[in-house]
Amino acid sequence: MQAGGIGPCNRRLGTLTPEVPLVSDITLPRFPPPSAGREVLPAREYAALMRQNVLAAFSERAFTEEVLERRLFGRVQLTLNRPAAIRHVLIDNAENYARSSATRRLLYPIAGRGLLLAEGEEWRVQRRTVAPSFAPRTVPMVAHHVAAVAGELAETLAAEEGEVDLAEHMQLLAIEIAGRAMFSLKMEPFAPRMRALLQDYGERLAQPSPFEILLPAWIPTPGDVARWRFRRRWLALIGAIIDARQAKGAAGFGRDLLDLMASDPETGKPVSRRKLVDQVATMIAAGHATTAVALFWAFYLLAETPAVQERIAAEAGPLDLAPEGAAEALPHLVYTRAVVQEALRLYPPAYGIFRLARRADEAGGVAVPKGAIVMIAPWLLHRHKTLWTEPDAFDPGRFLPGAPPPDRFAYLPFGMGPRVCVGAQFALTEAVLVLARLVRQFVISRADNRPVVPVAAITVRPDHPPPFRLRPR
Repeated sequence: MQAGGIGPCNRRLGTLTPEVPLVSDITLPRFPPPSAGREVLPAREYAALMRQNVLAAFSERAFTEEVLERRLFGRVQLTLNRPAAIRHVLIDNAENYARSSATRRLLYPIAGRGLLLAEGEEWRVQRRTVAPSFAPRTVPMVAHHVAAVAGELAETLAAEEGEVDLAEHMQLLAIEIAGRAMFSLKMEPFAPRMRALLQDYGERLAQPSPFEILLPAWIPTPGDVARWRFRRRWLALIGAIIDARQAKGAAGFGRDLLDLMASDPETGKPVSRRKLVDQVATMIAAGHATTAVALFWAFYLLAETPAVQERIAAEAGPLDLAPEGAAEALPHLVYTRAVVQEALRLYPPAYGIFRLARRADEAGGVAVPKGAIVMIAPWLLHRHKTLWTEPDAFDPGRFLPGAPPPDRFAYLPFGMGPRVCVGAQFALTEAVLVLARLVRQFVISRADNRPVVPVAAITVRPDHPPPFRLRPR
């Protein structure tokens, strides 16, 4: 294995049942921070690294200290790894902490004024409208759609010869599941264009320049001009999806998410076309991007751990994972769910949460000046040496029943507080069922040893799509 790849580790996991053998985990190399051995990077160098890949701007101190403070072009930036401080920012005094201008620059072209960026009463109305579609009672419907799409993908992969691009397959699968489950619509006519648009955005426009980090969102930059061009193309695609769905009508499980979003939940009046487009764009983009990268990283880890694959296959073997039986099978996929949760720990889809302090405050003993940029980074929290035992080890046993639970504010794959991801259970259901279905049918391995570097571009994506090999079991 080349430097930067994944090497073996001798630590062992516990067993789920006496019949399942022990499996070894692996230790991941720490992303090599260029600032290793240096206390503080100069502001310009730090900003340049944030532009290229913010994960490379973290020093070793970021994985060991509770609070880091620096000045970035005259503004205080606080990185919080202290659970009490994180609770204060995200829950106890959440109203004091607004979305940063850089966050708005990057998300607005995709989400507009949908749920991700809406504020105040507009956000409360949107949240109230969307939440019923992701309530626990919807799990059987979600499981049905996930199992159907996963089964179709399994057939496609069985017929595909040679090396396989699982990153692309996971992106298309997640788009298809989002369309069917939320909008009663098959997405084959739209998925390739949508994938290409989102991939282009992630590679060219999803990292802010140093000036974009500091400037108010209402001051345009050259990057914003390119993002506006993207938004025109993106909205045209979302409009086509809405038109196709409205022409078809809902089917199968009664009213779907589009029906709910199309009218005000209190007055029953139709929602404007602009608001509907923004909300649909938010749901599809969020439902696709985070789940696709989560599944990719799970398969990336499994490709290096054949014993973990065997354990998933053994657990899934006797279960009915067809659309009709998937919901009933879900509670029995205990180990598979633990694997997904551990993959989300090591590779959280959203690497950081950024807030701007409206007023001076004290968060868990940390003085927060007015105007400070506060960063809460799951990428750091999930690998922090004071919060986890062997934080760089891939160990699904951390999330098995009976294991000590992590601190509530040390594990944030879906955020926390009022802004917690409304689709968290949707995403977990999707990832667990897809993993179980494909691992039960295929032995998965890497086709090369080239290191895969995580890159922060809204989500934590791989720097290139590595080839995989799939062999029928």
